Amino acid sequence: MPAEAVTHAAGGQPVVSMIGTRAMLFEAPGEFTLAQQRRIWALMEEAGSRNDVQELIPGVTNLMLVFSVPPERPQTVADWLRHAWETLPERHIKGRLFEVGVRYGGALGEDLAHVAAHTGLSPSDVISIHHAGEYTVCALGSAPGFGYLHGLDPRIATPRKAVPSLKMLAGTVTIGGMQAGISALTGPNGWNSIGFAELALFDPQRDPPALFSIGDRIRFYPESIEL
Repeated sequence: MPAEAVTHAAGGQPVVSMIGTRAMLFEAPGEFTLAQQRRIWALMEEAGSRNDVQELIPGVTNLMLVFSVPPERPQTVADWLRHAWETLPERHIKGRLFEVGVRYGGALGEDLAHVAAHTGLSPSDVISIHHAGEYTVCALGSAPGFGYLHGLDPRIATPRKAVPSLKMLAGTVTIGGMQAGISALTGPNGWNSIGFAELALFDPQRDPPALFSIGDRIRFYPESIEL
């Protein structure tokens, strides 16, 4: 890989690096905030106007650009990305609102007690705080249809489990660090399960296959509670 193909910046500056010869990853500095994610959305929109970009893949405070052909001057593209990041205003996406019913606790929310113990709250308080907020879909990834949700109250933030559950069901409502989620596929999962929602996040026969899109908002409400 040519020397200019990888560029790094220290401190509070973005990091831009080549992934192979046809992809470039832009990583924003700072914490995962909605303001930072809106700047990623703005960068995504601006990068979409480039003739050399074939695909854009937004992540949590990062953006991957896939080029139609390997860029001849990666450093020039990296400089363009940094300039756009510094000058573009936030992009606000007005997505749809989903009201999602949750069966809190019970066998499908088996980590609720662990979250309560970690936070020093009662299970009832964890549930109340969880469904009191509104969440924003910031990116899709990890599994088809899985949305990374911003908006979790810091009082119930809980680190991911050291030993993942081997078969967490699709539809499980989860907490992983400062993020909330709903599992999209059945399988191993290190996030903390606190409930279950009858929701198909991904259906290959649906158009589009993913239920959520970037900018959509989610409000949870309790269908039932089993402590």
